[in-house]
Amino acid sequence: MPRRAILFSRLLIGRVRGLQDRRDRGYRSAGEHLADASGFSLIEILVAIVIFGILAAVAIPALASQRQKAVDVQAQEIARSAETAAETVAVDDHGAYESVTTTELHRYEPAIPIAAGAGGAYLSTTTHGENGYSVTARAANGNEYTITRAGNGEVARQCASPILKTSCSGAERGSW
Repeated sequence: MPRRAILFSRLLIGRVRGLQDRRDRGYRSAGEHLADASGFSLIEILVAIVIFGILAAVAIPALASQRQKAVDVQAQEIARSAETAAETVAVDDHGAYESVTTTELHRYEPAIPIAAGAGGAYLSTTTHGENGYSVTARAANGNEYTITRAGNGEVARQCASPILKTSCSGAERGSW
């Protein structure tokens, strides 16, 4: 065996014995430490944060939109309940709609709120005549939903969005 090979093999054997001595004393190499470590690396944590950020950027506007729709649906339901109560008032009044007022509708249907409170929708105004009426519910966001019954029996539903200006099918005014 050439001399260089002998020296190299002795050097290699010495290093291996040195590593074995270190392990016996509790020392570990960097590779052994990383392979044995539990938890997440910095890169993995940063990737997770970026993914959560993207999901939040998509979800938050969608949830806000659904909240606005829920506020509007609450006002629409109050207008429908007021319409039903107005028809009940007319039946009790021999077919006349002259006594359709907010307080009378609330008396017939106590679930209809007639004053603003706690951020909810309420029945804001009514108009009445002998052969027709109009009931308007206002949502917490300012949108107004009106149901009008004309003298010939036609019913129209109108929406007005004076504050947001886009809540009536993307416009300031529309039907629903």
